[in-house]
Amino acid sequence: MAGKGTGVKSAYVALWVLLSFLVLYQRYFHDASAPVFGVAPSRRAGFRASNIIKEYVAGDPPRAGTLVIPSAAAAASSLPAVSVLVPEWQVFVLAESSPLVVEEEDPYVCLFENGATSPAVFTGVLPSSGRALLVCDLPERFLRWKKIKQPVLTRSSSLVNLTSDATDSQPPLLRWNNLVYDSLTTEDDVVLFVKGVNNRQGTNRDPSEFRCMFFTAKDPTAAVRTEVTSAVQEVFRCKRPESLAAGEKQSIIVSLEILRPTPAIVPSVAFYSPPRHLSAPGGRKHTLCASTMVFNVAKNLKEWVLYHSRIGVEKFVLYDNNSEDELQEIVGSLAGQGFDISTYFWPWPKTQESGFSHSAVFANSSCSWMLYADVDEFFYSESWADHEISRPLQSMFPVDADVAQLSFPCFEFGPSGKKTHPPEGVTQGYNCRLRRENRHKSAVLLDADVIHHFIMMPGYRTERQGNIVINHYKYQAWPEFRAKFRRRVSAYVMDWTKRVNPNSNDRAPGLGYRAVEPPDWPKMFCEVYDNGLKSLARRWFGIQSPDGFRLAWQS
Repeated sequence: MAGKGTGVKSAYVALWVLLSFLVLYQRYFHDASAPVFGVAPSRRAGFRASNIIKEYVAGDPPRAGTLVIPSAAAAASSLPAVSVLVPEWQVFVLAESSPLVVEEEDPYVCLFENGATSPAVFTGVLPSSGRALLVCDLPERFLRWKKIKQPVLTRSSSLVNLTSDATDSQPPLLRWNNLVYDSLTTEDDVVLFVKGVNNRQGTNRDPSEFRCMFFTAKDPTAAVRTEVTSAVQEVFRCKRPESLAAGEKQSIIVSLEILRPTPAIVPSVAFYSPPRHLSAPGGRKHTLCASTMVFNVAKNLKEWVLYHSRIGVEKFVLYDNNSEDELQEIVGSLAGQGFDISTYFWPWPKTQESGFSHSAVFANSSCSWMLYADVDEFFYSESWADHEISRPLQSMFPVDADVAQLSFPCFEFGPSGKKTHPPEGVTQGYNCRLRRENRHKSAVLLDADVIHHFIMMPGYRTERQGNIVINHYKYQAWPEFRAKFRRRVSAYVMDWTKRVNPNSNDRAPGLGYRAVEPPDWPKMFCEVYDNGLKSLARRWFGIQSPDGFRLAWQS
C-alpha cells in the first residue's frame, strides 16, 4: 500500500511540474513571434503625440521617458508614443503625428512584451497638445501582472521587422491613478488636471504642498517651477512661468511636484501650450450656454439641443468622452441647421468634474452663464405652457448682481412601461416619475465659479429656483439603461459593478451589481404621472404632415 501511495504522490508531482512548465511557457515563450489576428481598422484619420516623466524622489533629477524619433520614411518599424493603462483594461497610446497616416489596409497595432499584440484604434486628437490617441485592449495574459512595459506602437506590416527584444527597453506602463493628464493655459495661469492627489471628494490638500514644473524632454533637469495657487478635486492652478514661451519648437512638459510629506513628481502626459479659449463670434458673450460630457448619446442629442435652444440656450459645448456612435455626424447636421454647437475631445475616464471645470475656464470668454446637465436632463417650468415667451429660461434668471449660481431640483422618471427606446424621444416616451425631488443641478456665472461642485468667490451666493425643475429621464427602457453599468463618468462615483457604497444616490434602488433586468423593470420608479413637458414639447415641436404626426427631431 505504501508503494501505491508513493506512486500516486509521484504522479501528482509530475503533473504539477508539467502544468507549471506549460504556464511559464505560455507566459514567457509562446507566441513570441505570432502573426496578428483580428486587427481592427482605425476609424478616423490624422494625428500627433506625447512624452512622459517618471515619479522620482526629490534630490534626483526627473527622468524623461524614452523618446524615439522616427525617420522620415513612413515605413519606420516603431513610432514614438507613450502609453497609460486606464480602466476596463484599456491602454491609451499617445503618439506623434508626422509623418504618420491612418490606413485601413495597414493599421496600427500595439506590440507588448513576449510578442503579444492588440489592435490600436485611432479615436481622436487631443486639443491641448495635438497628440493623437489610439486605444489598445490589454492582452488577457497581462491582467494579473503587477509590472507591465509600455507597448511598441507599429504598423501591422512592420511586425516582421521587429525582433523579439523590441520591447526590452520600453519603460513601465503608466497608471491612470497617478497622472497629470491634461492642461489648459489662460492669460493669467496654467490649469492642470491630475489623478491620484485629491482622491476623496471634499478633501483637498493645501496648495503650498505642491509646485508646478515646466521642462523639456531634452533637458528635464533644467525645470522651471511656479507656485500652485489652488488645489480643488483634480484641478490645480499655478502661475505661468515667465522664462518659458509656450509653443516653442521644443515641446514643454508640465507636471506637478509634490513637496511633502513624501517628495515626488507626478508622471505627466500634459504639455504647456499657448492660451486657448472658446471663440465668441463677434466678440460678444452669449448670455446662456450649456455644457455636458457625452458618451454615445447621438440617439437623443437632437431632441436635447432643439428643446434647450427653444428655451434660451445659445451655445452647446459637448465634451466627447470617446464616443463610439454617430456623434460627429449629428453635431455636424445640427451645426448645418444653424445651431451653435461644438465638441471638445475629452477621452479621460471618470473625469466629469474635471471636464466641467475645464469648460468653466475654456468657455469663460464666450459665455456668461453655463448650464451643466446631462443629455437625459431637461429644464422645465409649468408656467411656460401659459406664456409664449422667447427664451423663457433666460427670462427667469436673476437680476441681482450677487447671485452666481442657480440650483434646480430634479425629478427622476422611470421606464413608464417601455421595453425599448421610444422613437418619438425621451420627453414623449417617459411620463411616470418618482414623487420626491432628488439632487440638484446648477447653472453658474462663469466669472465667479471655476469648479464643478462649485466654489464661489467671496461676495456671491446661490439662489434656489423653485419655478424651474429638471426632468431627469434616468431609468429608461432596459436596453438603454443597462449601458450605465459599463462606466460612470464621475471621479467620485463607483462603477455599479463594484460592491462599494450600495446606498449611493447614484445607484438604482433595488438593483444589484450586475446588469440583470429585474422582472418588473418597465413598471418600476413610477409614482406620479407627469405629462407637463410632454405636452409642451408636442405643442412646440409637433409637425403634422401627410405622413402623420411627428416631432421635429424625428427623422
